[in-house]
This record gives sequence, C-alpha cells and structure tokens, in this order.
Amino acid sequence: MKIVLINPPHTAIGSRVPDDHLPPLGLLAVGGPLIDAGHTVRLVDAEFGPMPLDAVVAQALADLPDFVLIGHSGSTSAHPTALRIAGMIKQREPATTIIYGGVFPTYHWRDILTETDVFDFIVRGEGEATVVALVEALEMHQPPASVAGIAFRDDLRRPFATQAAMTIADLDAYRVGWELIDVSRYSYWGGKRAVVMQFSRGCPHLCNYCGQRGFWTRWRHRDPIKFAREIAWLHRAHGVELINLADENPTVSKKAWRAFLDALIAEAVPVLIVGSTRADDIVRDADILHLYRKAGVIRWLLGMENTDEQTLALIRKGGSTSSDREAIRLLRQHGILSMATWVAGFEDEGFRDLWRGFRQLLAYDPDQIQALYVTPHRWTPFFRIARDRKVIQKDARLWDYKHQVLHMTRLKPWMLFFAVKLIELAVQSRPKALARILFHPDPEQRHSMRWYTKMGRRVWFREVWGFLARDIRVTDGPTLAEFWGAPQDGEEEAMVFQRPARKPPAPAVLSQEVPDRKRLAG
Repeated sequence: MKIVLINPPHTAIGSRVPDDHLPPLGLLAVGGPLIDAGHTVRLVDAEFGPMPLDAVVAQALADLPDFVLIGHSGSTSAHPTALRIAGMIKQREPATTIIYGGVFPTYHWRDILTETDVFDFIVRGEGEATVVALVEALEMHQPPASVAGIAFRDDLRRPFATQAAMTIADLDAYRVGWELIDVSRYSYWGGKRAVVMQFSRGCPHLCNYCGQRGFWTRWRHRDPIKFAREIAWLHRAHGVELINLADENPTVSKKAWRAFLDALIAEAVPVLIVGSTRADDIVRDADILHLYRKAGVIRWLLGMENTDEQTLALIRKGGSTSSDREAIRLLRQHGILSMATWVAGFEDEGFRDLWRGFRQLLAYDPDQIQALYVTPHRWTPFFRIARDRKVIQKDARLWDYKHQVLHMTRLKPWMLFFAVKLIELAVQSRPKALARILFHPDPEQRHSMRWYTKMGRRVWFREVWGFLARDIRVTDGPTLAEFWGAPQDGEEEAMVFQRPARKPPAPAVLSQEVPDRKRLAG
C-alpha cells in the first residue's frame, strides 16, 4: 500500500523563529514498522518554509496514496492545522483514508469524530503496532473493530473506540524509519546536524498537570547498548552531531542510564546530548555526573515548574526547591548547562507572588530559563482542579504553553504578560549570565548559550508583538470545562500496561559492530 505521513506546519513561535528544524520522531517511529511490513512510505514535512497548506496537500496526493497519516508532537495546538489539511485532502480525493494520531486525538477522539468526518480513524496511544495492524486489516478487508487502540465511526456514524492497545513491552522491537528523511536538512543548537530520539517512554511520577505521563501509561526504556549503537551509527553514517532526547524522564533508572552512558562513551563518537530530566535524579546521580558530560550531555532542561513549595505540593511535583538549587549547582560543577522551566498561572498569583518567584529564580542561578503559562489538558487531574476557571484564549493554536489561556482575578492579562517578560529579561541579563555567555571557558557551551540567547531574543520580541497586535483574548469566556468538555482524568492512562520480559544481563565487553542495516538503513 502507498502511505504518506504528514507533519503539519506548526504555528508555535518556537517552531517559526529558529532557523533550525528537528525531524518528526513520532511519524518516523510509525514509518519504520510500516516499511518493514512491506508498504511504500514517504514523509511530507511541512515545517520547512513552512509549506503553504495547498502545497502540503498537493505533495501528499502526488502519487494518489491509499492512506494518509497525520500527526504532530504539539498535538493540541497543531490540531486546527491538521483538521484543515485533512479537510482539503478529502475535498480533493474523498476516497483517501486519513488516519490521525497523537496525544490530543488520543483523548479527544469522541469530539473529533462527532464534529468532523474528515478523519477516518484515530490511533489512541503508541502507534507503531497499531498502525501496522490497522492498515493490514483495511488492506485485507477485515473489520477495523478487530484492531485494538483505534477509534472510528460505526455503521450508525457514532464515535466508537475499540479496546485499549497494550503498551509496547520491548521498545527495540520497532525501528525508527530514518530513511524517510534527509538527515542533512535537520539541525539544532545553532546549525548542528541533529535528530530527535527516545531512550525511554513515560514517567513514574504523578505530577497532576502533565499531559504526557498517562499517554505513555508506564515508564520503559530501550536497551542501553543498542541505543548507544544507534546514536553512533547516526553519527558515522549521517554525520549527526546532536541528539535531542524527547523523553519525559530518561534517568529514572540509574542502572539503565549508567549502562547507556558507559556504552556511548565506549562508542567514542563526538555527539552532544540535550534533553529533560528531574532535579532529584541529578542530585541522586552526583557520583556519576562526570560520565554524563563524558558521554556528551551538554544541557538538561529541569522541569521545576515553580519556585513555591505550596504550588509544588498542589501540582504533586514531588520535588523541592532545595533539590532544584542543588541540581543546578551540580550540573554547573560538571560542565553541563541547566535550563529551568518556570510556569505562571497554577494558582491565582499576584505581583507579590511573581516577585517572590523572581527572587527564587535568581537564587537558583540557572544558565537558561524558559517561562511558560499553565495549559491544562482535559485528561489530567489538574484539569479537574481548574475546571471552573475562565478561558481567555479560545484559539486552540495558541494552547502551546507560551500564551496565557486562563483568567486570573488578581492580574489582568497584560499585567501577567509583561511581568513574565520582565522576569525572563532580568534572569537572562543578570551579570552572571552575561559573563557566561561572553567568557565561558568551554567554547561549546559558549556557542550554545550565545545561540540560545539569540533565539530567545527573537522569540521575546515576537511574543511582545503578538500580544500587542495579533493575539485575540476574550473578556468573558467559557469555563475550562465548558470549553474543552468534562474532565477525563479517569481515562488518563491511554493503554494497558504490558510488562517487559526479563532480559539476560548485558555482556561485559561492548561490541563495536555496525547495527543491522536492515533495521537502520538510511
């Protein structure tokens, strides 16, 4: 069968401002198994340009595919664009079967299938096994209801979901379809050839605002040695210089993470690694942080979310301000950059609360900061807490964490916006930060901090312009529950957990052989 994967152009400022683009890992992850199942697969990556939607549709339909698969990592804010693309495809080629996947459609399948008929099937949860099974069922004219993990309209045109799919127990059982992209087109970190990868999926922690934890259902990791070999192969075969880890929390298991670090060090490839983890894990790993840096880890984003202990308790973060500070200190001690995320709007803050948060951020002394706004997802427990708060931003394309979407009684939108922008400016422009940008002894880190500062400056001005001249907010909007629907935290886990089989212990001597080219052909 002929199958086209579409990565819609994203409207988020972070996608449009940088000159760098990263490949769509989710689509490549389902593309590899489809190729191995004997299908002809190609990717239309509309992020470049970005491509006009007419061009996206024309390119997708150029060879009259049997199936079109649409998905995006920023699935909530990308949904309106995905919807438009699907509608345009159906208008031109009504017989084309359109399959939709991602976090947002996994949970909003009832609404999507009720409100529009442009999507024929929705994949709920992990897609590698489900998409292959669905395409095979349709190709063999078997009833789609036999496929677990999908939703569609039944014979009476009512939304219907099959039983939940099992999580993938062995993450190495399905390969990423790297041959679908020209790796040389993708870059990050200021022009370095880069790809996105996952060592693990899921997170064992219970933060009640996280929209990813339940989607993956349980934390699992890839074989550390195989993962290191794949990174080494990408460097040697395709010149990849940087790996952006898409994991929620790759360092959950110190044993597995240590095995990966040792394996990557043994491969001896000059690859840099950036990603996200928890401050608690950094503090726990104080004795092996030198291995982090030796393996190529150059920056960790620490999801601190807030600097107030009461707010951290409200969102069940499970961390503490003391461990956050210590993690930043340890990272700096070992030559690893820290990026602190700080989220406004979990509670009804006032200027005094923001001032206290600003002082705490200064005390943390992170190398970089990413200021965000609380963006509730209907399938998370936090949504139930915030369900009666008013929505001020009804454009779903702006539910991207970089726009205020919920009303606050103590601060008008312009007050919160400019307070947050001033906090960003002050933290990034403090003398310590400027000295590191200008005089850091490590040229690699100096380059990365200058690149991030350059991008941050562009984004900062674009956000200010957008707030003043483009973004439309409502003054008496619906409640959160009225806007998105009733809470569905009872359905937070998207799949049924399948426990991985026990594996024999890894050999003491690491093999340097090239990975199986059938699995990693490029």
